[in-house]
Amino acid sequence: MRSDYKLAKFKRNKNYLLKQSFVLLIIFLVLFFLGYKIINKIKENRKPEPVTEIIPREEINVTILEGWRNSDIVNYFSDKWDEEDILDYIGERNIDNSKNEQELSINWEEDYNFLKDKPDNMSLEGYLFPDTYRIYASSSPAELVSRMLTNFDNKLTSEMRADIKKQGKTIHEIITMASIIEKEAPIFAQKDLKDAKIVSGIFWNRLEIGMALQSDATLSYILNDNKPAHSGSELSIDSPYNTYKYPGLIPGPICNPGIAAIEAAIYPSDTNYLYFLTTLDGKEIYYARTHDEHVRNKYLYLK
Repeated sequence: MRSDYKLAKFKRNKNYLLKQSFVLLIIFLVLFFLGYKIINKIKENRKPEPVTEIIPREEINVTILEGWRNSDIVNYFSDKWDEEDILDYIGERNIDNSKNEQELSINWEEDYNFLKDKPDNMSLEGYLFPDTYRIYASSSPAELVSRMLTNFDNKLTSEMRADIKKQGKTIHEIITMASIIEKEAPIFAQKDLKDAKIVSGIFWNRLEIGMALQSDATLSYILNDNKPAHSGSELSIDSPYNTYKYPGLIPGPICNPGIAAIEAAIYPSDTNYLYFLTTLDGKEIYYARTHDEHVRNKYLYLK
């Protein structure tokens, strides 16, 4: 009897559990179906997010050549920027030394301490380092000038700066001399700096003894030409850049020299020469210790 009772009770419990499980399954299926419907409805009503196309900024290469004047840089970018927009950041040349100060849109000295030697009335001529730059087509003149000044800062090493200081010279004096060497020495016609360093030694020798530099490149800067030689009234132009009329170093650079000319200005050859002439094709250079030797070289090589 007792075992029959237990068996009956077990069957009742089993049936109850089966019924409960079936009910729970039905509830689960209903909820799953409703959830599925709701999710699909939400997806149907959701608006697709707009796709933003990422357009890369156009880049271009620009090349500033060794020996370019600031006016050459302005002309190079004449299709891209107005002259006034560029001059606002690099300044105007001061051939009569009449300006007291360059009014630039940015005080570059705050970021580039090598400019502290530069007189306030001088432009950035000489410091816009010649090189090829990859810039955005939409770049501003200020962005390019910053790139060139940063490049100059990197190229003028701490060792060079220390050697300039040891010589009792300023960076501005070195860059001014380098700009003359860039225009006078056949740097790109030769593989080494031998002649550039000799020319540098000649110019520094002349300064030391108070002799005029007599550089036609400085006259070309005044006259805005590229003549290898000048004569007549051109030699008597009243300007501190006229190195035929006034001895001493000119007030500032006449172009933007490359690293070769800068190195030659810092490390000139120890020479007894005081004269040199370059052939009309710019490939050969001849030296002389005296004026008579120099005149003879002119007769022999400038025919």
